[in-house]
Amino acid sequence: MSKLPNEHQFLDLSDYGRPIARYIANALKNTSFTPIHITIAFIFVGFVAIACILNHYYWATAFLLVLKSILDAADGELARIKKTPSHTGRYLDSVSDIILNLFILITIWHITDGSLLYTLIAFFGLQLQGTLYNYYYVILRNKHHGDTTSRVFEKGTPTALAGEKQQNVNILFGIYSTLYGVFDKIIYFLDHKAVESKHLPKWFMTSVSTFGLGFQLLIIGLMLALGYKEYIIPFFIGYSIFIFIFIALRRFINR
Repeated sequence: MSKLPNEHQFLDLSDYGRPIARYIANALKNTSFTPIHITIAFIFVGFVAIACILNHYYWATAFLLVLKSILDAADGELARIKKTPSHTGRYLDSVSDIILNLFILITIWHITDGSLLYTLIAFFGLQLQGTLYNYYYVILRNKHHGDTTSRVFEKGTPTALAGEKQQNVNILFGIYSTLYGVFDKIIYFLDHKAVESKHLPKWFMTSVSTFGLGFQLLIIGLMLALGYKEYIIPFFIGYSIFIFIFIALRRFINR
């Protein structure tokens, strides 16, 4: 199963773990494991990765961050294979991601004795990058009848799907809106006409996929393992300039 029909799929550089994720999902499709179980597993792996950073096990950190990305893809794959999509899983996944991202960057600040202010700016930039990528990707999925669990505009609590409780959806949507609302509003302000885009080329989506969380975690893991931990925070601050470059490109393509 895929988030997009075959003819509209592009090379997603942040989704390198998808083949293994599909293998995991297929292995679990006839078991009692649910997508939520896999989400909980990637949360656990993320915190173990943070513990490895604190103890300077950087190659182990890189491995665990890649594993976290694989499991992050596997929960959605299992939901599609079992035909059990849920807003609960979608929001739990996203809430877990942003909390882990903050803890990872704070941990890097701790081991490098860097600036907390710069770390928070890097976190803000990291989240804006991911939000722009998800914004374009969800627009593409909705336009071409792909996966529709995510909405272009997360306004109003969605109605619970079969097999989930409305109360859980309400709680998680509230947390999601609190944590992501500012990033969604900023990206929409910067490129509100993207929803009218007639064309989002594959090469363009591949380029923007460098903003995807899987690619971001891969960069963090490699920089730690290769001894460049002091440059992680400056990198994500500097790379945020591409937000404006990609938005300008999107507007040029659809002028």
